[in-house]
Amino acid sequence: MRGHGTMSGTTTAGGTTTAGGWPALRVEDWQDTRATLHMWLQVVGKVRMAHAPLVNHWWQVPFYVTPRGWATSSIPYGNGMFDLEFDVVHHRLLVRTSSGEDRSVPLEPQSVARFHERTIAALAGVGIDAPIRPVPTEVDPAVPFAEDHGHASYDPAAVTAFWRQLIQAERVLTRFRAEFLGKVSPVHFFWGGMDLACTRFSGRPAPIHPGGAPNCADWVMEEGYSHELSSCGFWPGGGEEGAFYSYAYPEPEGYRDAPVDVEGAFYSAEFSQFLLPYEAVRTATDPDAVLLAFLRATYDAAATTGGWDGGLLTDPQRLDVHAR
Repeated sequence: MRGHGTMSGTTTAGGTTTAGGWPALRVEDWQDTRATLHMWLQVVGKVRMAHAPLVNHWWQVPFYVTPRGWATSSIPYGNGMFDLEFDVVHHRLLVRTSSGEDRSVPLEPQSVARFHERTIAALAGVGIDAPIRPVPTEVDPAVPFAEDHGHASYDPAAVTAFWRQLIQAERVLTRFRAEFLGKVSPVHFFWGGMDLACTRFSGRPAPIHPGGAPNCADWVMEEGYSHELSSCGFWPGGGEEGAFYSYAYPEPEGYRDAPVDVEGAFYSAEFSQFLLPYEAVRTATDPDAVLLAFLRATYDAAATTGGWDGGLLTDPQRLDVHAR
């Protein structure tokens, strides 16, 4: 796997991975690469958005963590389909079609403008039109992709370490997702905010969201938050090595004061959500247990203060089918 160790643990130039597979990656060490990668994600994400039919809460637009990076999943096109995958083991963007054709774009130091040009050309090479709105969302300033020559960094070791962070977060979020019997999202990697997320719903409608995200129409947020929810995930910011988060919309009275007895966890008034620094999980004796405790406690805070149906949870031991 080109400089990477076994699945149980590895060390790379981009960050040290513990024996449990949780890599250390300081936010300050890859800021330029992260900003560039964020714009590349938006280019590809908008291609998916251009062709996939709308699903509630924009569930048709995110990426999914894969054994090689993250991908769009299948996108309908004509009477066939295609997908795109960021392969951060071999550092290339793959374009694959159901007709058997494929193309690739190298992931290397290059401007957003150059990446955009090459990606559109790769799609055209397999007969796919990509009528995207070529301007990023949820960021300010929003420089059109074709004019963005300022973001041009790519540290492959750092990007691979970030992917390994996503692998660990996705594993635990998937376990947490399975404990809920109600409406719950897949574990999504959203390219707008560059965060991994899983969202549970109470089943009740929510008040209209006020919007306010930079360079993002209010109706976009209204669709995403149309129903009462408790959402959690991982964001590569908010701490020295990123942070796990959890919030409720609308936030019930007493939510922010609810007890979350997990070392390092706190409620951030700035972000209106509970945060748990990634490094607090990574350095724990049992990272999975610490993260699950945080996710369960913050959901309990939302469900208790919000009056959710207690029957929406299942017994976690029921999920251990491999032990039977």
